[in-house]
Amino acid sequence: MNKVILIGRFVRDPEIRYTTNDRCCANFSIAVDRKYKQEGQQDADFPRVIAWGKTAEFIEKYFRQGMKIVIEGRIQTGKYTNKEGQTVYTTDVVAESVEFAESKSASSNSNSSKLAESKPKIDQDGWMNIPDDVDDEGLPFN
Repeated sequence: MNKVILIGRFVRDPEIRYTTNDRCCANFSIAVDRKYKQEGQQDADFPRVIAWGKTAEFIEKYFRQGMKIVIEGRIQTGKYTNKEGQTVYTTDVVAESVEFAESKSASSNSNSSKLAESKPKIDQDGWMNIPDDVDDEGLPFN
């Protein structure tokens, strides 16, 4: 059985092309975090992914650089001869189905939400609300 499931973020916007018979093709790479890292190794892998047809059209319409995606597909190997006459071996993931790995607001506001969580809550009068479980000794101006 040849099946792969990847979760990662788009390294850049997907490259979209159409064949002569109007079939959509999406080419892109995603950054997939490694669970374990050995010293001197990179933190992520960057597999190349190819999607065709309706899957490629879905990617073209909804995905951009930095967005998180779940890909289910298969590994495909191939080879070609480059301009110098050398044989080049390829390994790609062919996406058979894709889905969002996070909500739209989470992907577009991931940095701003972290900032908002770190800011103290201010009421309408411009004063910070102090939780009830904080004792007075820890506060200035006693």
